[in-house]
Amino acid sequence: MPTTHTTRMLIIGSGPAGLSAAIYGARAGMQPILVQGIQPGGQLMTTTDVENYPGFRNVIQGPWLMEEMSAQAEHVGTRLMYDTIVDVDLSRRPFRLIGDGGDVYEGDVLIIATGAQAKWLGLDTEDAMKGKGVSACATCDGFFFRGKKVAVIGGGNTAVEEALYLTNHSDDVTLIHRRDSLRAERILQDRLFANPKITVLWNKEVSQFVGGGAPEGLVGIELRDRVSGELSVIDVEGGFVAIGHSPATEIFRGHVTLDGDGYIEVAPGTTRTSVPGVFACGDVMDKIYRQAITAAGTGCMAALDAERFLAEVEFEHATATAV
Repeated sequence: MPTTHTTRMLIIGSGPAGLSAAIYGARAGMQPILVQGIQPGGQLMTTTDVENYPGFRNVIQGPWLMEEMSAQAEHVGTRLMYDTIVDVDLSRRPFRLIGDGGDVYEGDVLIIATGAQAKWLGLDTEDAMKGKGVSACATCDGFFFRGKKVAVIGGGNTAVEEALYLTNHSDDVTLIHRRDSLRAERILQDRLFANPKITVLWNKEVSQFVGGGAPEGLVGIELRDRVSGELSVIDVEGGFVAIGHSPATEIFRGHVTLDGDGYIEVAPGTTRTSVPGVFACGDVMDKIYRQAITAAGTGCMAALDAERFLAEVEFEHATATAV
């Protein structure tokens, strides 16, 4: 039989943002419930080497970091629920959410930390080479390709920014774009074209990522010319897919305000959404930085914002009752 779970602080999403919110919420006595979603641990569960998370002098593994965060959240009093939310009612407090098994989750405040997923090309060789030279985050993984030849796939702001970033580590960066002009902002294009470390290949699409060596790693990218159909291969050791991200916000459409790209809008400098008592943190509201450490930071902010919201509401209620 379906069960109703009630809490002062309900959190959806179990990446660095959601777990950080849970840790702060639990330490504040909120007794949070965290619904972990379809991928417990978030994107770091598919990330191998993590070298830029503060506090660790040596490289750590993404899944290990998330296991430690989960254990810490439980240790301080968070209830972790293995469920996926399929319906929400944010029209009144307590907010009411429904899991795919029928369980009901009610919270006096709600923190949304459902994240965003990188868009991929959908190639079999892409899946096979993820973590072996193929990545969707130059800021995360570019450091591992110091002095190596790398390529970025895409033509928007993200692709151009990642190509420019990679010039900090590589003197040979190739931008591969399937059209004959970029969609990126003009100022970014000007910086790209002025950088002697970057070569642009126009009207090219990736047909496969080529692996080799022992242990196996990326050694090249096969390209198809969209005009002539001709196939060619460029030798690279790093390939960065930069064709955008998809925030996991569809279930909240019509309930909280989203921007044109589907990210949850928050009040500047806060995690407050358009619905009082509902807060958003991590990649679901951050289309710029998308780092584990910034997600964790906004998770802390969301818990503090939610705690203050409840304190204000309870004070107002107590004052009204006393009168």
